[in-house]
Amino acid sequence: MSIERREARQPWILLSPALGAVGLLLFVPLLFIVVYSFWLRSATGGDTAGFHLDNWIKALTDPFYRYILLNTLKIAAITTVLCALLGYPAAYFIARSKGNKMILLLLMMLPFWISYIIRTMSWINILGASGALNSGLMALGVINEPLQMLYNEATVILGLVHFLLPFMVLNVYVSLEGIDTNLEDAATSLGATRWQSFLQVTLPLSLPGLAAGGLLCFVLGAGTYITPLVLGGPRDAMFANLVFEAIITQLNWPLGSALSLLLLMVLGVLVAIYNRYLGMAQLAKGLG
Repeated sequence: MSIERREARQPWILLSPALGAVGLLLFVPLLFIVVYSFWLRSATGGDTAGFHLDNWIKALTDPFYRYILLNTLKIAAITTVLCALLGYPAAYFIARSKGNKMILLLLMMLPFWISYIIRTMSWINILGASGALNSGLMALGVINEPLQMLYNEATVILGLVHFLLPFMVLNVYVSLEGIDTNLEDAATSLGATRWQSFLQVTLPLSLPGLAAGGLLCFVLGAGTYITPLVLGGPRDAMFANLVFEAIITQLNWPLGSALSLLLLMVLGVLVAIYNRYLGMAQLAKGLG
């Protein structure tokens, strides 16, 4: 074997353990799900192997699944917009702070040290009938009886914003940190106000980070299961809840596989569009 061919193979040899792990843990299970999606659930409770399109036809044509999918995308979009509106000022404050950035970043990362389930369930103690908010309002005489603030779409969105906001802040912060502050000073020296300097210099340059945070919040929000289960009502189920219901409750693995792949394809299209126009480099910076 020539030296050139040996050198060309060395990177693949070094990558082979990682590629093998990714293939074994990601692509092989995904292949099983694809195969399962074409099987059928028989009347006796077993799965009938074969190539059948019944599950896909049901997933694509049933108005119920279409409504839940659109509602899931709507909730994810609202959550993403709220995370952007709340996260950008926080990220800007951290990026422009002097001397205490690490402390602020540490405080922002503290929620990740607590279980996501515990953080979600904490809203029950805040918004419940005997929670802190109702108890405080009743003690002040503002209300005479507890308000019903749980188990609706608004609390689902609130829980998702609580969960996803640090991801938005982190991505926007990384983008703002890469902007040379001398550009803002140059804009002001040319007669622009601070607000004009922000709108014409800082905001456009930070849009890649905002887009990366938006993509991350949207994908994680659309694929969530715990938040609508804990904080939502029967009418607030999201698509991941349907997958859980089909697989765990109904034991209908073929239908659940088709539903999960449908959600994966919808989110995959959005990721592909993002990668086509913005690339994954900014997202990798935020996650790093």
